[in-house]
Amino acid sequence: MDWDLILASAHHLMVFTLVALFAAEFALLRPGLSGGRLGQLARLDAGYGAVAGLVIVVGLLRIFFGSVDASYYWGNHAFWGKMAAFAVMGLLTIPPTLAIRRWVKAGQGHAGYAPPADEIKANRRFVHLQAGALLLIPIFAAAMARGYGS
Repeated sequence: MDWDLILASAHHLMVFTLVALFAAEFALLRPGLSGGRLGQLARLDAGYGAVAGLVIVVGLLRIFFGSVDASYYWGNHAFWGKMAAFAVMGLLTIPPTLAIRRWVKAGQGHAGYAPPADEIKANRRFVHLQAGALLLIPIFAAAMARGYGS
């Protein structure tokens, strides 16, 4: 069985799923958010966090059980650039996640609850910054695939 192919495929599928969840969250987190959309956003955000964790787990499995020696990754600047961009995305998701949780709690029992527009605007900034960090990840991945960074 080709574990490298399986792990690479799983990693790519997880990354594409992560990007899809990010795009959905990006689309929902906007002025006018209320009611059922707030619950939908909370579920997407939870899924986003779970899939990010899976990306990390499958990525680590790929490093240790894939066909490329682990030392290639540890000494590769493009790999560390990719990891830094992913870490920045993770840090930038904290404020919106906390805000979404706070909004869901505030909206419990109030069908028409809408988060304050200024809070939505402030958290959209974090999501826009995440998008910028996200753009760096495939650039670093492409560099790694071509042997750059070693």
